[in-house]
Amino acid sequence: MRLRWEPVPADWSDGVRAVLPFARWVPWFAAALGVFSAVLLVLGQVLPAVFGLCCAVLIGALPPFAAWSAFRRDPIAGRVITAEVDERSLRMMTLDGTAYSVVEFAGLAGWRETERSFVLATGGSAFHVVPGRAFASTEDIDAFRGLLTAALGAR
Repeated sequence: MRLRWEPVPADWSDGVRAVLPFARWVPWFAAALGVFSAVLLVLGQVLPAVFGLCCAVLIGALPPFAAWSAFRRDPIAGRVITAEVDERSLRMMTLDGTAYSVVEFAGLAGWRETERSFVLATGGSAFHVVPGRAFASTEDIDAFRGLLTAALGAR
C-alpha cells in the first residue's frame, strides 16, 4: 500500500494527545478552572476570578501552541511524505529524499487511532503520525488498521 501526505501541526497535536496521557486532560482542566473562576466572579471575587480565567486561557492555549512551535522548528515538517506499507513495516520518506525512516511494526510500543490519524508509539514520548488523509480509500484505512492489529493487537 502506498501513502502520501503533507504533515500539519494538527497531526503533531494528535500524536501528543495520544502518547502523553496528561495532554488529553489539559482542555478539561482549563475548562474546570474557567468555570471555578466564573463562580468566583459571580461571588464578587474579581481579582482571583480574572487571574483564574487568564490561567485557564493560557493552559488551554499552551498545547496547541507547543505543537505548532515544535512543528515550525522541525526541519522536515511540512514536507510531503510518501510511505510504503507491508505486513511488517512502514517505510516513510520525504518527497525530496532528505529524510527516510523505517518503522517495524513489531518494534512499536503501541498504536492508537484518533478521529483523524493513526499514532504509532515508538517508546517514551516518541511517535509517528499517519493521518487518515494519507490513504486513498477507506479500504486502505481498514487494511492498515488490520496490519497494526495483527502485529500489535487491538489498540
